[in-house]
Amino acid sequence: MATELNRFSKTLTQEVTNPAAQAMLYGIGLKEEDMAKPQIGIASTGYEGNPCNMHLNGLSVYVKQGITANNMVGLIFNTIGVSDGMTNGNDGMRYSLPSRDIIADSIETVVAAQWYDGVIAVVGCDKNMPGAVMAMARLDRPAIMVYGGTIRSGHWKGQKLDIVSAFEALGKKFANNISDEDFKGVIQNSIPGQGACGGMYTANTMAASIEAMGLSLPFSSSYPATHTGKQEECKKIGAAMKNLLELNITPRDIITKKSLENALTLVMALGGSTNAALHFLAIARAADLPLTLDDIQAISNKVPFIADLKPSGKYFMEDILEIGGVPAVMKYLYSKGMIHGECLTVTGKTLAEDLAEAPDLDFDTQKIIFPLESPIKASGHIQILYGNLAPTGSVAKITGKEGLTFDGEAKICEHETEIITMLSKGEIKAGHVVVIRNAGPKGGPGMSEMLKPTSAVMGAGLGDKIALITDGRFSGGTHGFVVGHITPEAFDGGPIALVKDGDRITIDANTRQLTVHISDEEMATRKAAWVQPEPKFTKGMLGRYIRTVKSASEGCVTDEA
Repeated sequence: MATELNRFSKTLTQEVTNPAAQAMLYGIGLKEEDMAKPQIGIASTGYEGNPCNMHLNGLSVYVKQGITANNMVGLIFNTIGVSDGMTNGNDGMRYSLPSRDIIADSIETVVAAQWYDGVIAVVGCDKNMPGAVMAMARLDRPAIMVYGGTIRSGHWKGQKLDIVSAFEALGKKFANNISDEDFKGVIQNSIPGQGACGGMYTANTMAASIEAMGLSLPFSSSYPATHTGKQEECKKIGAAMKNLLELNITPRDIITKKSLENALTLVMALGGSTNAALHFLAIARAADLPLTLDDIQAISNKVPFIADLKPSGKYFMEDILEIGGVPAVMKYLYSKGMIHGECLTVTGKTLAEDLAEAPDLDFDTQKIIFPLESPIKASGHIQILYGNLAPTGSVAKITGKEGLTFDGEAKICEHETEIITMLSKGEIKAGHVVVIRNAGPKGGPGMSEMLKPTSAVMGAGLGDKIALITDGRFSGGTHGFVVGHITPEAFDGGPIALVKDGDRITIDANTRQLTVHISDEEMATRKAAWVQPEPKFTKGMLGRYIRTVKSASEGCVTDEA
């Protein structure tokens, strides 16, 4: 396939079908001998405004060096990024999830238009990774994802900190549980430099699971951004890409139903973000593979939650490297028959062959990963709930630490900012099921994350006393009793639009039901009186997003009619 892909991989003695294009390649500094070399697009999501992405342009230079050293032409281009941490809790978050599809579209556009032989994506923040992989699946030419790496932990008065520490400090401030000095100290010291948010949040979840799926080199998700191994990984990419071209291995050889199962198995084992459900639905659709919410539930049913990682645990992603990295965790899962070892990876080997070289977990010396026989939770923390509040599905994050069921009285918030106001006034009480609606992909628009509300709830000491449900999303940094991705969303007249203050709601992870206790007749009466709200945007990117986005249960993709 590689020789078919590049319309310029011919010497000048052969027929020239586009002399202007060749002339332009000379114009960028290529030589005659370069015209026969494979051209590799290097897509960087680097930009200065976000710690997750601030170093990626630099890493791309190392990638290019490795490409050049392996007798190929590396051509760096940029695509966008949106900082989830900086946009959480404000209207900028509307642009976060849509950015995933813009990233996919832009990488597809450049690589297909320029007809590069292969593509390497150097990515950092949450939506960068699934966006890049969606593009790779659409293009189906040799591809590798390079993760920019996790951030090191921050410190204040002997306490290790990360981005969630800053949000939780706000809740402590509302509850008068933190001094002004400590509040300022936490805010100023949570983020010490470059790298993606440090717990098993969405960025690290997607990086680890995409490595498990086979599209990254071993240890790509384990090296912190500032680790020397990250630069070395980038320099190795050239040899890996050359091998993929020679073996004619493309993303659709790697992204299979079994490799998707491997990815989701790691998500469950590590206690990863609920966003993984949304993103892998989208990745599967880009690769024309069947994957449903029920498939995700089936994996959750059989994979125990075994990692004591933030947000529900105490360790950081940087700690995983010290015990053997993600490959050591995968090797353990493979030894227990929970990973498909025959799946192909970007090394050109099978996953089983890659894992043979990985270190073993030592359960006597490390306490981050628990044995399968004594897990934190016997099944996965991600649970797919249905019921009369979520007829086409919802995604819950239930670690078991707050219990498996919750029954309480609805407290309606039409916008996530309302819960912050209510918390500051003491209006959110134990026993409430806070309903944040009109936050879905169309209604938000953009399906905002609820990290600020949930972190504030935790900081206020209500994390195990209330539940929160929404047609929006939750950050990977969220913990507590939460249910998101409720479909149909409120904007489309889903039952969540019809709930009233005081309605009794039950969340049951045992039966996987999300129920509002009103009669069918009452539900029908409320639906008859419901009027669809006007879209918040009719033009621009968000206006187009409202018109094109599929539901959360379909991955929120935007490229299907």
